[in-house]
Amino acid sequence: MTHADSQSAAEQKLPPALMPAAPPAGISDNLTVIPRKKHVCELQTIIRDKTTSRSDFKFYADRLIRLVVEEGLNLLPYTPASVTTPTGRQYQGLHYQRGNCGVSIVRSGEAMEQGLRDCCRSIRIGKILVSSDLDTHEARVVYAKFPEDVAERRVLLMYPIMNTGNTIVRALHVMREHGIQEENVILLTLFCTPAAARLVTASFPNLRILTSEMHPVTPNHFGQKYFGTD
Repeated sequence: MTHADSQSAAEQKLPPALMPAAPPAGISDNLTVIPRKKHVCELQTIIRDKTTSRSDFKFYADRLIRLVVEEGLNLLPYTPASVTTPTGRQYQGLHYQRGNCGVSIVRSGEAMEQGLRDCCRSIRIGKILVSSDLDTHEARVVYAKFPEDVAERRVLLMYPIMNTGNTIVRALHVMREHGIQEENVILLTLFCTPAAARLVTASFPNLRILTSEMHPVTPNHFGQKYFGTD
């Protein structure tokens, strides 16, 4: 068997996760799953593996976070820009429109803050703390802090695991109370269940969601493993 034949045979055994990504039927077109390439699936596999050490978990989680953040930046508005190169020639490119900020849902959302800062050095970041009642599992906001002009900004909302969607819905209600329009919010999440996506998009149809995976089971140990509290 030639190398090309063996490579082709190996590719035929790739998991279904590497099939072209598309949101399940009945979910808003405002939800996007990033391209499911081999390195993305590898990162997701390492994060889900219970034998992964915390140092490896954090390293590969940060890589996946960076990929999602980079894709999220593509959804922000840009304006045409002309610059002069070192050779004196003109180059027609793009610049971000000013007025973006991040908001992380404490605590697991804070894992995504550095990835955003690595891409947008001086971006301002707000925080929301949502707590769930132990008996009713109802989500309630304990704390919320935003930039003063947040209602005039486009917001990258960060929350890595969207399992039920209840936390996101509650956070978005609080953001609405602060004058933030849902069409100005982009939710960045790493793992999302179809049920959560349906709940959130039904409640906020103009919200844009970007995730790396749509799967009925999410790695709910993410926050504990990332911050070493497991």
